Amino acid sequence: MTKLDPGDVSAVVCTLNSTASIRRCLESLRTAGVGQIIVVDGGSHDGTREVAAELADIVLSDPGQGLGYARNVGIKHTTGRLVMNFGSDNVLPRRSLEKLIYHMAESGVQGTGSITRVDGRGYLARSMDAYRSVRFRAGRASVIGTPTLFDGELLRQSPFDPTRRYSDDTELCERWAKLFGAHFSIAPVEVLEIGKTTWSAIVDRCRIYGISDYEIYNAGRTSGWTWRRKVRSLAHPLVVDLVDPGRALWFRESVKRLPFLFAFTFLRYLFWFRAITTASSDRALGASNEQ
Repeated sequence: MTKLDPGDVSAVVCTLNSTASIRRCLESLRTAGVGQIIVVDGGSHDGTREVAAELADIVLSDPGQGLGYARNVGIKHTTGRLVMNFGSDNVLPRRSLEKLIYHMAESGVQGTGSITRVDGRGYLARSMDAYRSVRFRAGRASVIGTPTLFDGELLRQSPFDPTRRYSDDTELCERWAKLFGAHFSIAPVEVLEIGKTTWSAIVDRCRIYGISDYEIYNAGRTSGWTWRRKVRSLAHPLVVDLVDPGRALWFRESVKRLPFLFAFTFLRYLFWFRAITTASSDRALGASNEQ
């Protein structure tokens, strides 16, 4: 890969009712020198779209079919040699984008993520920050999540699965690895996450993770996973959200964060179960309508 800079990056920001963070998000992208900013709005009614129109190059509408679909709406309009999927609650610190680009070029990967640090005070903010600091570490990774920097040409050629509401990152990384021999990594670069430290925001994150778990397991089950692979998938939230963070944190810090980690893991499984029951109800309703 020839030498690239922030001007070679197209940023895609999917958002919905994000006035608490969207201005800082987009201003940080402008300050970083991003060449193209595309906002895909899911029908905000709180002024988010107006802020986006002021700061972004392109503002598009998302019909609400899921994150994979929404990201593809933006990716179709990108022109950069690199495409960055950026959350509306993310903020780029100074020179972090240059470091991400450098890391991607030096490591020879097709996609790189970053270390997301939670900006906030109080028990929930500190717990979430501690969790993320040990959950997502620098180095090679099989799956990377937002914010991510991808090879733009490859992403436009083989974008996200539009049927994946929340497990889009996992599906794309696994597919790229299989089809193209792609590699991924998490760079030793910090990006901030703002405005997501309330209890309701954390519950919503668990809801997203739970639905993602359901999508991944259901797709694997129907494609012929072995029973060992099914067990690994079922145990995944327990391992990555409770066991591994509990071991990685210092003892005193671990004791402080265990209530949070237990609650986070429980809620993730709860929303996974709800996704199963919802899908079962939908199938039953569809079958009765066909009769």
